[in-house]
Amino acid sequence: MAPNKLAWKSILPKCLRSPEGPNNRDPESIFDGIPKHHSQLRLSLSGLSNASSWLSVSDLSVSLVNVHNFTLQELKEMTHGFSRSYYLGEGGFGTVYKGLVKEGLRPGLKAQIVAVKMLDLDGMQGHREWLAEVIFLGQLRHPHLVKLIGYCCEEEHRLLVYEYMENGNLDDQFFRKYTSVLPWLTRIKIAVGAAKGLAFLHEEEKPVIYRDFKASNVLLDPDYKAKLSDFGLATDGVEGGETYVTTRVMGTKGYAAPEYISSGHLTTMSDVFSFGVVLLELLTGRRAVDKTRPSREKDLVDWARSMLKDRRKLERIMDPRLDGQYSAEGAKRAARLAYHCLSRNPKSRPTMRKVVKTLEAVLDFKDVPAGPFVYVVPAEEESSRKTSQKGGEGNEQDHEEKKRMVEMGRVTGGQHHQRRRRGRKNGRHRPRSSRSRAVFSDTALYSSFDSSLYQFSVE
Repeated sequence: MAPNKLAWKSILPKCLRSPEGPNNRDPESIFDGIPKHHSQLRLSLSGLSNASSWLSVSDLSVSLVNVHNFTLQELKEMTHGFSRSYYLGEGGFGTVYKGLVKEGLRPGLKAQIVAVKMLDLDGMQGHREWLAEVIFLGQLRHPHLVKLIGYCCEEEHRLLVYEYMENGNLDDQFFRKYTSVLPWLTRIKIAVGAAKGLAFLHEEEKPVIYRDFKASNVLLDPDYKAKLSDFGLATDGVEGGETYVTTRVMGTKGYAAPEYISSGHLTTMSDVFSFGVVLLELLTGRRAVDKTRPSREKDLVDWARSMLKDRRKLERIMDPRLDGQYSAEGAKRAARLAYHCLSRNPKSRPTMRKVVKTLEAVLDFKDVPAGPFVYVVPAEEESSRKTSQKGGEGNEQDHEEKKRMVEMGRVTGGQHHQRRRRGRKNGRHRPRSSRSRAVFSDTALYSSFDSSLYQFSVE
């Protein structure tokens, strides 16, 4: 007896076609069915326009494992009606909310905090990007890819449910004010994790080209383990490393490979270039594109790439927030790797597998200076402490507080005020930074966390 055949569009009712309307008739966004991929079990996004293909029940169970189809009402309950108090952020796809899955909602689904992403119906992305995320993240599983828990498709509504990543995305952690400075080894650990995620995608039997690798798409768990998210622009590559030509040039300015922008030629090497940009951001502490800087420094790659080969120039462009607390040899290796990733010739760029091996070696360098452990009292805490002090008792508490801080490392306050006085004396006044942050050296963190922060296996 022939196996029961099941149309994919019957599993996701009305979700394989874009919402009807004069502005939603993009031919690339209207799909009538998903073909059965004969060469492998994974469903292919590139063949979605084939309406005659069918999918067996067994294929479906292999393709989408433990991915739940939620109702809109269930997601409203998870997020308290998409309350502003549950708001996490916003991106190209739409708004992201924190949600709570209650025990027993679905068989095999445990109670947990999740992230719920809702498509902005007036935004730049749409049904095609939503479907790409369901297809790719619904089938691909890896420790460095964010886990898709479920989806929702009701009328024009398109939503995605992911595992919750406590530390948000790399862009916010790295560039937002009032956040702690990421130590050197943590930065390299994040780079290794992201590289492993890309290497996994590229080494699939049918490669996956991520196409939008950037700092804001790298999510971080409580231990700063990196996971790739946002697969809306991902696409299937071509076996054998052949050039994949696309008519849709998409991505983010400053991260996209030059050959892709100029000709539309897309390969896995395009992702390698984007990775090189993020690695350069981690080294320099600068954004890929920063319009507030002088004209020649606005584009990070154009400004910094030629200096990555010169050790003396490299020292000048390294992130000053690190305050020299990094491995000199490790920085040299990472800079040389970034230089090759950013080559204008795609064939000169390394594979992501080679990138992983190079960066894992950087983690092993032990020449990170044994810097001090510095604690900066938050402004709010300092203010409340001063208001509670009275007369001589306050001076005594100040003395005890300084003694305690000296025991932890060194006190930077007196030195800071001396520098400020000297500056005024010479007729110069350096504006005080508005950032109040805690700075931890790699050495202090390494001992505090018993080195577990930097230990992880090769997946």
